[in-house]
Amino acid sequence: MSENTITFEIDGVEVQGTAGQTIMQAADVAGIYIPRLCAFDGLEPFGSCRVCTVKVNGRFQSACTQPIAEGIIVENDSEELLELRRNLVDMLFVEGNHFCMFCEKSGNCELQALAYRLGIAAPKYPYMFPADRNVDATHKDVFIDHNRCILCARCVRASRDLDGKNVFQFVGRGPQKRIAVNSRARLVDTDLNVTDKAVEVCPVGAILTKHVGYSIPVGKRKYDHTPIGADIEANKK
Repeated sequence: MSENTITFEIDGVEVQGTAGQTIMQAADVAGIYIPRLCAFDGLEPFGSCRVCTVKVNGRFQSACTQPIAEGIIVENDSEELLELRRNLVDMLFVEGNHFCMFCEKSGNCELQALAYRLGIAAPKYPYMFPADRNVDATHKDVFIDHNRCILCARCVRASRDLDGKNVFQFVGRGPQKRIAVNSRARLVDTDLNVTDKAVEVCPVGAILTKHVGYSIPVGKRKYDHTPIGADIEANKK
């Protein structure tokens, strides 16, 4: 065993990781799925969605940002945490305009798949139906539907850190916070390319590629037969 090996527990299961790993990273290697929306492999941890909230020695922490430490006790699959995650996902649905039945991302949407995994058939909170969410379809290959954005910052981090472009950024604060582009107003005026990682990483139907909508038939979409997180759990040790 390496001197950099760290041993701790997740739901009573002994897990080993290496110094510098987060709880989520070590859990993924061990085949233990921790729900997430803002976290994405290769992107700097952001901790905005809080869907990955776990308890570490009795205290709430975000698994995507919290480093592992020797001997810590992590709770991930308790009813308390599942209810917290259900509430968070519920709120993400009602704060935007998510209509899964005709969204191009349906069946491949991480928010939708997570709701199913958590047993959510319909949100319990009243819908807000915000009316000031526009759609920018000016780009020839990509469009942005602000109705579905959950402010996860994946596109911001991917454009900055992986594409080296800084196409997307947050503007506003509180309820007025939204994603904007680095031009006067339109996506077409940016240097975004359809092959950019920022286009790929959106977990919902907010940033979508044109000309390919509904190309994957029902029954062959990513989450039609296996729940979100199944790929991680398949590696369980």
